[in-house]
Amino acid sequence: MSLDQMKKEELELLSYKDITSVILEECGAMNTLDLFTKIASLLELPKSAIEKKIGDYYTTLTTDKNFLLLEDGKWDLRKRHTSDKVVKAQEQEEDEEEEEEELDEKVEMENDEDDYDSQISDEDDFDDGDDDLKDLVVLDEEELELEQ
Repeated sequence: MSLDQMKKEELELLSYKDITSVILEECGAMNTLDLFTKIASLLELPKSAIEKKIGDYYTTLTTDKNFLLLEDGKWDLRKRHTSDKVVKAQEQEEDEEEEEEELDEKVEMENDEDDYDSQISDEDDFDDGDDDLKDLVVLDEEELELEQ
């Protein structure tokens, strides 16, 4: 049954997700605002309700696996799109994320190496510490008081 043929009381019993599914089935892919505006007009909601509830509606669409956000910013039913296409898009996103992470790690490692190199100078050769202790003099409290 078409949404336009349903009474308001019948529509009020449906969730936004259910109404969205029927709208997408009938009209095809639509953007978030157009979808929610159509729902609001069917349910005779005031315009202020659109502004207040559209964020929650968007969250509902993103968390529901029945809907798919297309590259052009429109929503459609996932069942209309082959899983191969969806999997390829997800794999491409994952590959891009991995490349970004690898690049970030590489830059971070280079920065760490630069910091380490700047901390170590040519004068800092390995020293076992024996040379530092040969000139060490132990003073007792009386000698310390005399120096002051």
